[in-house]
Amino acid sequence: MADQKDGITPRAKNYSQWYLDVIAAAGLADNSPVRGCMVIKPNGYAIWENIQKILDLMFKETGVENTYFPLFIPISFLQKEATHVEGFAKECAVVTHHRLKVDEKGKLVPAALLEEPLIVRPTSETIIYETFSRWIKSYRDLPLLINQWANVVRWEMRTRLFLRTTEFLWQEGHTAHASKEEAESETMQMLKIYRRFAEEYLAIPVIPGKKSESEKFAGADFTTTIEAMMQDGRALQAGTSHMLGQNFAKVFEVKYLDKSGGEQFVWQTSWGLSTRIIGALIMVHSDDIGLVLPPKIASTQVVITVIGKSEIEREAAATKAKEIAANLRQIGVSSKIDDRDERPGVKFFEWERKGIPVRIEIGPKDLEKGSMMLVRRDTGEKEIVAENEVAQKVSELLEAIQSNLFQRAVAFRSENTHEVNSWEEFQDVISKKGGFLMAHWCGNAECEEKIKEETRATIRCLPFDRKEEKGKCIFCGEESNSRVIFAKAY
Repeated sequence: MADQKDGITPRAKNYSQWYLDVIAAAGLADNSPVRGCMVIKPNGYAIWENIQKILDLMFKETGVENTYFPLFIPISFLQKEATHVEGFAKECAVVTHHRLKVDEKGKLVPAALLEEPLIVRPTSETIIYETFSRWIKSYRDLPLLINQWANVVRWEMRTRLFLRTTEFLWQEGHTAHASKEEAESETMQMLKIYRRFAEEYLAIPVIPGKKSESEKFAGADFTTTIEAMMQDGRALQAGTSHMLGQNFAKVFEVKYLDKSGGEQFVWQTSWGLSTRIIGALIMVHSDDIGLVLPPKIASTQVVITVIGKSEIEREAAATKAKEIAANLRQIGVSSKIDDRDERPGVKFFEWERKGIPVRIEIGPKDLEKGSMMLVRRDTGEKEIVAENEVAQKVSELLEAIQSNLFQRAVAFRSENTHEVNSWEEFQDVISKKGGFLMAHWCGNAECEEKIKEETRATIRCLPFDRKEEKGKCIFCGEESNSRVIFAKAY
């Protein structure tokens, strides 16, 4: 632990432990007594609240309305769609009994068997579409655009805070349309929203594309995704939007009467983003000091630290801090005042670990000079600013930090994206460098599976902006028309 900086393992030494150390140092989450589940602490939940607030508005601007469906799904609903149930069967938690009783040994045991087992929702397509079949009768009922903010359960064997937990929070959107074209347009519209949110608010550059047939959502015609690169070169699926076609509509009898009185099946989509995006946020931007937050997603954008050896000095600085906080509030900047009777270094260190974008320092000397020290979390740069210019300067700094974090992540992704043209080169690069590998693939699922078995790299997506380019599949040598993105992933 000699090279560990104040409780945080350096990324270069152990990236996995560094990730957990940052979460602990920033007070984002904790393990719970229930295996694979997490407790999201106030600092972590504040990030999720901002994610909800921003995305919810984006969704509603497209006509989407919020609703809520039951946590429990009859097992018969899942059995109706074979491909869907196969994709989730191994992850399902099943409720078979209700009520408890005390047995002869004094232990609580299940008392009564349910007539039909209930699945704790891993996703809600089946129960929502059974309801759609009752809500939708005419073309006048379309499009139907809903979303729910909920928790889901997937019985993961290997868990990690935020990235992969047995229970997690997410939003899942579900829509029904009169035509295939409308559904496809909706699928792409929601993916664009996810991309805009990731890049403009989280400062995470992503690559939008289509999943391979093997990697698509169970029961979908096709799946679209945004893929992000973490600082260890691994990929993380940051959001997905699925074109479901009429697959679920036919199973659940979701039909409508068209304008001529004919009966038609609806065309459907689903799309979702979960708390694993917080894991991406941590891994894309944070450093060996602790968490680094983009200003647009930080619940507290500025911390104003009060400095003073005596109570009188601290009171004077605190009074000025309140004035500054009020000025920042007027321009839409959130702040927190730290006026604790604590050494300055202790305060600075705490807020750096928690990733607050800008720190303002106010002490007796600052009050005398009519100026204050401003410190950027992303670069550590310090600047003395006149008191009457603080609000304007903070506004400029927040914009600069947001832009810098995005550009820094773009540069990192570019440096760690490699074109490879042979199987030998692919194996060498994925094992020694990692990152995104742009390689030709014949489209054969068998090649895809063999590549995964031998290197643990998967096709992250077929990028929408990929160019036509003749080549040979890096595994089998068959003809290929373009490159796809391979990577090891979370």
